[in-house]
Amino acid sequence: MDDSYTLFKGMADIKTIYSICGMCTVRCPIAVEVKDGTIRHIWGNPHLLGGYNLCARGAAGKAFEYDNERPQYPMLRDGKRGSGKWKRASWDEALDFVADKLNNVKDKYGTQSICLSDRGGPHTDFQKTFLAAIGSPNYFNHHATCSNSVHNAHISIAAYARNSVSYDYRNCKYLVLYGRNLLESLGTAESNNVMDMLEAGGRMTYIDVRYNYTASKASKFFVIRPASDYALNLALINVIINEDLYDHDFVDRWVTGLDELRQFVRPYTPQWAEKETEIKAGEIKKLAFEAAEASPAVILHPGWMTAWGSNDFYLRRTIYTLNALLGSYESKGGIVINKTPADTGVRLKSLVSQVPKPRGERFDGCGTRHKHLGAQWGLGQLLPQAIVSESPYPIRAYIAMRHDPIASMPDPEEFKRALGRLELLASIDVNYSETAWFSDCILPECTFLERTDHVIAQNGLKPRLLLRRQAVKPRFDTKPRWYIYKELAKRLGLGQFFPYESIEELIAWQLQDTGLTIADFDRTGYVELTKEPLWFDRKDALRFNTPSGRLEIISPTLEDSSIPSFIPFERPEVLTGNHFRLVTSKVAVHTQGRTTSNIAILNEIVSDNQLWINTDRAAELSIKDGDEVEITVDGFSGRIKARITDLIHRQAAFMLHGFGDSVPARSRSFGRGVSDVRLQKGLLKVSVGGNCPLTECVVSVRPIAEVSG
Repeated sequence: MDDSYTLFKGMADIKTIYSICGMCTVRCPIAVEVKDGTIRHIWGNPHLLGGYNLCARGAAGKAFEYDNERPQYPMLRDGKRGSGKWKRASWDEALDFVADKLNNVKDKYGTQSICLSDRGGPHTDFQKTFLAAIGSPNYFNHHATCSNSVHNAHISIAAYARNSVSYDYRNCKYLVLYGRNLLESLGTAESNNVMDMLEAGGRMTYIDVRYNYTASKASKFFVIRPASDYALNLALINVIINEDLYDHDFVDRWVTGLDELRQFVRPYTPQWAEKETEIKAGEIKKLAFEAAEASPAVILHPGWMTAWGSNDFYLRRTIYTLNALLGSYESKGGIVINKTPADTGVRLKSLVSQVPKPRGERFDGCGTRHKHLGAQWGLGQLLPQAIVSESPYPIRAYIAMRHDPIASMPDPEEFKRALGRLELLASIDVNYSETAWFSDCILPECTFLERTDHVIAQNGLKPRLLLRRQAVKPRFDTKPRWYIYKELAKRLGLGQFFPYESIEELIAWQLQDTGLTIADFDRTGYVELTKEPLWFDRKDALRFNTPSGRLEIISPTLEDSSIPSFIPFERPEVLTGNHFRLVTSKVAVHTQGRTTSNIAILNEIVSDNQLWINTDRAAELSIKDGDEVEITVDGFSGRIKARITDLIHRQAAFMLHGFGDSVPARSRSFGRGVSDVRLQKGLLKVSVGGNCPLTECVVSVRPIAEVSG
C-alpha cells in the first residue's frame, strides 16, 4: 500500500486506500483509512461525493469486516440440504468437489444443464466468462424481482436497457417519482443530487401507497390506490397530448407512434382516472401542466425495484413515453444517454469478450419463447419449473454467486424443493445467505475490503474508470473471485480463458490499449476520461437502437410478437374485510434485508419489521397500534406487530423486505420479523415485462386474540 495517500495532513501513519463500497449494489466510491493493517474508518470518496459523507450501510463496512458471523473457510455439506451440518474443507478439496460435479453434469447432460446467477452489475466479468467458457447460455441475475420490467420496457421504446441512461437530478426543475423511495432506498450521490435540486428550487412530486422519507421532502405527495399508477399515466398522456403540451420539435424529430397513442388514450381522461386512482382530476391535470412547464428539464423516474404487478411493463412504458413527449432525453436536467469510455476513445478489455458466445436455447426461453425479453438478465423465477419439468432440458448444476434467490424470490419453499433435485448447488458469497445454507458447498469470497477487483467503467455524462482496491488482508481463509474462477476453470480444462496469475496482471491486460496503468488510480480511485460533459446534439445526433432510430412508442418489435404496445387499464380487485394487498420495500440501513441485517450496529437500528395498516381498516378489525397480528397466505402465517397509521392507503398493508431470517449462524437477525417472500405464494410467474408480480400478493390479517379464540 506504499502508493496510497492520506486524507488529512498530520496523519501520516494513517493510509488512505481509494476503493469501491460493496455493502449494496450502488457501489459508491469510498476512501478507507487504514492504520497498522486495521481499518480505522470508511468515508465517501471526497473527490466524487463532494465531501466525506456515506450512507449507514457503507460506514458499517468496518463493522462487517470485523464481524465473525460470516463464512470463514470452504465448507462442504455433511448432512441433508439445509440441515446446517458442515465440514471444513481445504480450498483444493472444495474446488475439486465443485469441478468434479460440474464435469459429471457436463458429461451426462450437456453444458446447458449448468446455470449461474449473480446480483448483476459491472463486477461480473469472471463469472460470465466462466459460464461462457463452459458453453452454457444459462446466466441470470436478480432482476426478475427487481428491474426486469423497466429494462425491457426501455428496450421496447429505445432499444436500450434501463442503465443505458442516467438522470441529471442536479439541474432538474421537476422530478416525479412513482414509489421510488429514492432518499431512503438510497445511493449517496443520487440522494445528494436530489437534495441539491430541491435546495436550488426544483420541485418533486412523489406518488405511492404510503408516506415515507422521500415523501416528506416532496413538494407534493399523492396517496394512490394500489395498482392504479398505469391509469394515472394514461390520463397524464391524455392531457399532455390534448392540451398540446408536448415538445413538438423533439417529438417530430425523435418519436414515432404519436397518432396511435393519441387515439389510444382518448377515453382516459383525468375525470376517469380520478375514479381509479383516487387522485383528484384537477390535480392530475395540474401535474401534467407543471411537468410540461418545466420541460425539458423534467424527469419522470421509471423506478428501481419495479417487480410490482402483471401490468408493470406497461406502467414503465408510459413513464418513458411521458419523458419522450416532454423532450427530456439528452436534456440538461432530464434523462441523459450514458456515454461510455469508447465515446472518449478509450476501450477497456474484458475477459468475457474473448470467449465465444454460447449458443442454444436458454432454460427460461428468453429470445425464443419470450423473444422480447432480454437474456442478459434472464428469468430466474422459472428455474424451479425448469428443474422439475426438465424442459427444455435437465438443469442439474447451479452456482449462486453473491445472489440469494431463496431469500429474494417469491415462494422460497417451492424454490428449495426444486433446488433439492440438483446434483450440485454451490454458493460463492461473503455471507451465510439462505441459499448458501441450503447448498452443497460454500466457497467464501474475500470481503470487498480484502480484495482488488477488475477495472470497471462508470458511464454517464463524464465516463470514468474505477478500481476497487484491497485495503486490508483477509481475516479468514477466504479467496477473491478472480482466484476462485481461475482455479475452477483450470480444473475443467478451461484455464486458457483466465490468462493471468494475479489481479494486477489482469488489470494491466485490461488497460493494455488505454495508455493507463494501475498507478493512475492511486491518487483518487478513478480515472476521469473527459474534462467536460459529453452531450449528443438533440437536433441530429441522438442515438436510439430501434429499427427507426427513434423512440418507438408503438413498438413494431412488440407488435410482431403479438404483444400490444399498450393495453387497456383493468381495475384491480377491491379488497374488503381482513384482506390487503401486501406491499414491501427496503430501508436505508439494510441492503435487500439480509445482506446487512445481521451486522450488529445496523441490527440495533432496525432489527425486525412491522406491518403498516390504515387506521380506519385497523379499527374495523379491532387492531390497535403495537398489537401482535397474524398475517396469512395459503397455509403460511407469521406473527408481526401492527403499526397503525393514516399514512397508508386502505387497500394496502406494508412491511419491510428481507426479514424472517432462518439461518441460525446469523444470530442477530435469526428469527426476527416475518418473511415477505414466504407470503408471496404462487408468484413465481413471468409477467409480460419479465418481472414477478410481487404486489399481487393478497394477505389476510387478524388480531392474535381472535386467532387464539
